[in-house]
Amino acid sequence: MLHPSYSDLMKVVNSEVEQGEAPVVNSRYSIVMATSKRARQIIAGDEALVAGNPDKPLSLAVEELNQGKIKILTDEEN
Repeated sequence: MLHPSYSDLMKVVNSEVEQGEAPVVNSRYSIVMATSKRARQIIAGDEALVAGNPDKPLSLAVEELNQGKIKILTDEEN
């Protein structure tokens, strides 16, 4: 089981969205894609933004997202 849960991660990511605006993410798929992209960056040599087990880049990516250390950009922000 993933800790934190998908719904918890979605709340963290969407926490800065103003009322009435579209959420940054609205599906598990978006969370999976964001964390897998960040995990690939860590594997490629990017420094982790949180302390953790360096052998598990996906766990580091999930924790970074949960702590708000990384931000998922919307299509307009890209």
